[in-house]
Amino acid sequence: MGRSLLLRGRSFFGRRKRPQERPRHGGTQPMGSGCRPRWEMAATLHVGRGGGRLLRRLLREGAPSRTRLFFTSAPCCRGHPQKKRWATTAPRIPSTRMALQIFDMNYGTQFGSLWPSIRISLLSEQKYGALFNNFSEVEVVAQRLEGLNAMDFIWEAQKAVEDLDSMAEQVSGVPVSSPGTEAEPCEHQEQPIFSISPNIKCYTFPRGDISRFPPAKPDILGILGYYLLDAASILPVLALNVQPGDVVLDLCAAPGGKTLALLQTGCCRALAANDLSGSRIGRLLNVLHSYLPEQLFNTVTITRHDGRYWSKRSDIRYDRVLVDVPCTNDRHSLKEEENSIFKHGRKEERKMLPMLQLQLLVAGILAAKPGGEVVYSTCTLSQLQNEYVVERAVELLKIEHDITVQVEDLSYFRKLFQSTFSFYQDCRLGELVLPHLSANFGPIYFCKLQRLN
Repeated sequence: MGRSLLLRGRSFFGRRKRPQERPRHGGTQPMGSGCRPRWEMAATLHVGRGGGRLLRRLLREGAPSRTRLFFTSAPCCRGHPQKKRWATTAPRIPSTRMALQIFDMNYGTQFGSLWPSIRISLLSEQKYGALFNNFSEVEVVAQRLEGLNAMDFIWEAQKAVEDLDSMAEQVSGVPVSSPGTEAEPCEHQEQPIFSISPNIKCYTFPRGDISRFPPAKPDILGILGYYLLDAASILPVLALNVQPGDVVLDLCAAPGGKTLALLQTGCCRALAANDLSGSRIGRLLNVLHSYLPEQLFNTVTITRHDGRYWSKRSDIRYDRVLVDVPCTNDRHSLKEEENSIFKHGRKEERKMLPMLQLQLLVAGILAAKPGGEVVYSTCTLSQLQNEYVVERAVELLKIEHDITVQVEDLSYFRKLFQSTFSFYQDCRLGELVLPHLSANFGPIYFCKLQRLN
């Protein structure tokens, strides 16, 4: 701790202190003063960097008259010694570290021995997919992506299932439905019917390949050839099973990746894309303008409303509803400080997330017509934001609205895409993609529900 030079009587700066302002605590005795009453200190000069020059100057030239010098090991102050104030002096824990501490506590219990592998994957570089834009120069873009050794994982999965079906048909002699068909299952058929949204292509690199896609280039019309995103985020759109002529609602549409995927199906007679945030709506518009021809904008309606009250604003009932709710966004929260839900001032907002998610899911189901299908999705591992929200929504709709909702089985997604993604085997409702170092996508949770009445 630096020494302090104290000037008694008259200040080095020419100001005199009043004698009655004495220090309330004991101090160091001035040099040569014995036990005489002391004057209040007039100035405290810390001998730190450059302070030695000032001390030598005083000793060489002499201090002002009636000024006595003495040294202490710490600066003196009037009244009580200075105390640390923890709230103002201690640094706050970064939101990324706070998120990791909370995840360790919650997910360590939820996933047990799987958590260390998930944890290191979340902290490692994310893997991306390239959502193919069917409105660009198709052959040129496809050739460019295949030249990078990337493959369309959706087409590959369907082809593998068709090959298995043909083999089973040869062995048993019983026709088996292929992906996307609506044939009725027969008693000899053990496989589920694979019903997914058509015409969506998404290219990824093989498992273990950590190559990165270059930025997409615009064609002569200024339209980009592909959109980079977490390939697992395409799965909720595939699960929605959009069919030709469907009227579709994307209740929480921004920043626009899933909205763009819905439009790639070519099946939406009309698409309503809604979000509450003005800045996120701006990002959605930028995405649509960069990837769609102008004539397609006639089929898209973009609104800015609170999705929780959608049924009060619109009388339209939809064939398909996608509810991609705000969540803790686990991977982003571990990597980015900006706009993190784990920031110090957003604790209450974080605690209320499951309630917000429940309200949005209920609103989405109310917006669906009887027989309509709804897909709920998040990018978190949290059971509280995933299965528990779905369970509570089904109960709430039955009690308060007398609406029966059926949770559909999506286990066939595990079989269909197991070569591309790592799925959690113990998910009670819906499906959960786990991050894994060899296939570092996700986390993505999705669950499909059907409104029966």
